[in-house]
Amino acid sequence: MPIRAWSRKRERQYEHIKEGLEQRGETEDTAEEIAARTVNKERARAGEAKQASRTSTQDLSSGRRGGLRSHKGAGGRTKEQLYAEAKRKGIEGRSSMTKAQLEKAVGR
Repeated sequence: MPIRAWSRKRERQYEHIKEGLEQRGETEDTAEEIAARTVNKERARAGEAKQASRTSTQDLSSGRRGGLRSHKGAGGRTKEQLYAEAKRKGIEGRSSMTKAQLEKAVGR
């Protein structure tokens, strides 16, 4: 893992996010990238970063956004998330399925 100027809290947050992504089947490289981006965004939102983009500070927080796209809620998972899961499970015909058909096919 590269050396970062993160606090202990942010290092723990990074490890927690990374481990969760790896448990869900992401590769280590992808998990590291997503975890680092998430931690950096949270640092920007909290005013801990030297520079921050407008979307980092004005967009929904990572936790809230993830909650909105979880398995529950009004919209549930995005079609892209469902497609990715169908691909991991080897479901045939997934490219021509609608969101509702993908939800039914992945069976959650």
